[in-house]
Amino acid sequence: MAKKSKSSGKRAPRYVYFFGGGKADGNGSQKALLGGKGANLHEMTRIGLPVPAGFTISTELCTYYYENKRTYPKVLTEQVNAALLKLEQATGKKFGDKENPLLVSVRSGARESMPGMMDTILNLGLNDTTVEVVARKSGNARWAWDCYRRFVQMYGDVVMGVQNVGRDEHEPFDEVMSELKDEAGVKEDTDLSAKELHILVDRFKDLIRKRTGKEFPQDPIQQLWGAVGAVFGSWMNDRAIVYRRKYNIPHEWGTAVNVQTMVFGNLGDTSATGVAFTRDPATGEKVFYGEYLINAQGEDVVAGVRTPHAIAKLKEEMPKAYAELEVVRKDLEKHFHDMQDFEFTVEDYKLYMLQTRNGKRTGLAAVRIAVEMVGEKLIDWKEAVRRVPADSLSQVLTPIFDRKDRDAAVKAGRLLCKGLAAGPGAASGRVVFNAEDAVARAQEGERVLLCRVETSPEDLRGMIAAEGILTARGGVSSHAALVARQMGKICVCGASDIAIDYTARVMQVAGHTIKEGDFISIDGTLGEVYEGELKTAPSEVVQVLVAKTLDPKDAPTYQRFDKLMKWADKIRRLGIRTNADQPDQAANAVAFGAAGIGLCRTEHMFFEGDRIYAMREMILAETKEARVEALKKLLPLQRDDFAGIFRAMKGHPVTIRTLDPPLHEFLPHDSETQRETAHKLGISPEKVAARVAALHEANPMLGHRGCRLGITFPEITEMQTRAIIEAAIQVRKEGIPVKPEIMIVLVGFPKELQNQLEIVHATAKKVMDEKKTRINYLVGTMIEIPRGALCADEIAKDAEFFSFGTNDLTQTTLGMSRDDSGSFLPQYQELEIVKRNPFEAIDQSGVGQLMQIAIEKGRKTRPNIKLGICGEHGGEPSSVEFCHRIGLTYVSCSPFRVPIARLAAAQAVLKEVKAGKGREIS
Repeated sequence: MAKKSKSSGKRAPRYVYFFGGGKADGNGSQKALLGGKGANLHEMTRIGLPVPAGFTISTELCTYYYENKRTYPKVLTEQVNAALLKLEQATGKKFGDKENPLLVSVRSGARESMPGMMDTILNLGLNDTTVEVVARKSGNARWAWDCYRRFVQMYGDVVMGVQNVGRDEHEPFDEVMSELKDEAGVKEDTDLSAKELHILVDRFKDLIRKRTGKEFPQDPIQQLWGAVGAVFGSWMNDRAIVYRRKYNIPHEWGTAVNVQTMVFGNLGDTSATGVAFTRDPATGEKVFYGEYLINAQGEDVVAGVRTPHAIAKLKEEMPKAYAELEVVRKDLEKHFHDMQDFEFTVEDYKLYMLQTRNGKRTGLAAVRIAVEMVGEKLIDWKEAVRRVPADSLSQVLTPIFDRKDRDAAVKAGRLLCKGLAAGPGAASGRVVFNAEDAVARAQEGERVLLCRVETSPEDLRGMIAAEGILTARGGVSSHAALVARQMGKICVCGASDIAIDYTARVMQVAGHTIKEGDFISIDGTLGEVYEGELKTAPSEVVQVLVAKTLDPKDAPTYQRFDKLMKWADKIRRLGIRTNADQPDQAANAVAFGAAGIGLCRTEHMFFEGDRIYAMREMILAETKEARVEALKKLLPLQRDDFAGIFRAMKGHPVTIRTLDPPLHEFLPHDSETQRETAHKLGISPEKVAARVAALHEANPMLGHRGCRLGITFPEITEMQTRAIIEAAIQVRKEGIPVKPEIMIVLVGFPKELQNQLEIVHATAKKVMDEKKTRINYLVGTMIEIPRGALCADEIAKDAEFFSFGTNDLTQTTLGMSRDDSGSFLPQYQELEIVKRNPFEAIDQSGVGQLMQIAIEKGRKTRPNIKLGICGEHGGEPSSVEFCHRIGLTYVSCSPFRVPIARLAAAQAVLKEVKAGKGREIS
């Protein structure tokens, strides 16, 4: 029984908040304090939904816990005792009582939903005495012992650390249960009798004793504090850390703990438990979506131990509860204005709500839900733009399986089985059976599919590494499905025809034996599993915009995507360009909404066909005259390339980078290719080998490249300038407007740029005089070394634009090689030395400061200077927001990331408005 709290003269910090009986200390706006789960429990209580009473220990306590060597403030015991007393009064039960014991659940609840990443304990308060009381009072001994065995299993795992040892060991409690089921001759947990469950509890306690050397605790108060500590401790477990790092959730946020009166879905055929969504989280369709199990507890559904029934079937089995859920479904969306993912329990036909949260969804679903909710007047169009995670748009462009190849696979008998469609899209890869192998093979560049009986949160690293996930058990609301949808992973769950043997590393299905390393293909839209590799086809959006094989009128997914993109374009102020080196890439980017090229890398053109030999001839030339002759062969090729790009861009600006890589990259390094080059050019192999040796550099990234090449070999800059200006004149004659921008790279000294400018302007004038015409062009520079940023005021005297090359600017600022950082960066992230990979998202406090210095200095010299970014950071949402905030003119990224940048740029404006720093959008 809880003790009465003593009054204190001094007001202590408050850590505990009660909810129950239609009243709550907190509300839905307090996610930072109460966590998402806690805040919504308080809010559902306030709006009159049937929520079992309980209390929330705030996230501030989690912060205290870690700042004070995993200890609690003295006041916490008093506050928890007071809340327990209130809970006892609300329920008419007493904690640890021998007549009417109170049983509770203890759950985590971070500010941002982290499904399955932290720990939960159910049925807390049971012991060898209270289980008998519960059995007697309920008249259902089997149920009472089932609750107790679940509690012992969860507590033994979560609090006492009895878990599988080694990647191929099955879960130890499951192994004990499987042995007993075999002895009893039953298949399902639900077939075990009360007597057998009593035996199972004893065996579970033996397992705990053997593994830990400790007895399972009988004191409910000791159980409660053990569970609270385990939940706070789980905030820093490996899977939670990995999850937070992937989704950029700050470690300092902490988790709340929710202690709530137990309600029971495992009382027999009159009870059930389930997880449901107000819409389909995979497709976004407005249908009641979810699953339930009769005579079960919530963990059974989420853990995927049993494959549940579709929620529609509940209408037949429990019509009254189903009707109530339909009302709750509508009320939740009306109140929260978003798709909800909620947990419920039916105890003796009475409905209880245990949780609601904004549901995790795929990119496909996010777009559909946002657009359709605008049509339903649940949200406005600006909220729709704000709500869709920008990087989730990549899922809308994800390929699907080619229909002809799929049909051929079915005819050939390669369709192995069907499961539940849990994460849309198509994926082929090699089979792996554990997370460690998935990570290892993926790091070696292999495409892998993680195949498990069911996934657990410990599999998170492997799920991140894999192309897709396949499970033999579990439903569309299981851990595998929830996490896969959020990550945009292709997923098929509950493929019950599959039998997996972790020890032998094989799976059996439909008479086929699939070994580790074999190829399979999974269709997460249809729930199908195929043997071997299937070809893929473009997504609906790509079919409309790029392939042009689908009429927009026949493409509802495209229509919704297009509507969202048009809304985003009404808001954003950043221009969006693309990085493209050839006409088809440029055309694709324009189709996706790019309004220019921010980076055209001329060196990529030299590797096509036989033109590499002309390039090698130029490099191997021993005199300037010989180099010029070789460059004459490259001139028409470059001119044609630039003309094709100008045509594709139809008057949008095109920024062309002069030659950047060191010359040795164009030469062959193996003896066979050296002999082939020598034969082609009519020189000796020894001469080729000698030139390769002469051009070798110890640190080529900081060596003879960029503008240094143009200064040493001015004829290269001359040829490239001539090709650009001649192409521009040619295309303009065809009636197509052109806007060439010539970008000199790796500039750190003003005189480097001045040197190259003289060549560019002299060559351009010469060409225009020859053609008897004039054409407008800009010349600027890429800021990619710290000195260039620090001397930007001097450089801006000559540069008409700056483009931040953040790939190299990151390398030179951090002194960190992008290509070699894989050996230590993951550990840097683990230790929080860096919060994000700086080659994926801009290092705002380091590299970002240099960018701001360059902008400030550049604008002081040239107020209207054009400012852009052309590193791949230009398509990463947090980097796009940063670029908006510091006042860039545009961002440039690869063609398929253009929609992401468009949406992220709009969201940056909306964030600014919400913070009161920008004008309201009408």
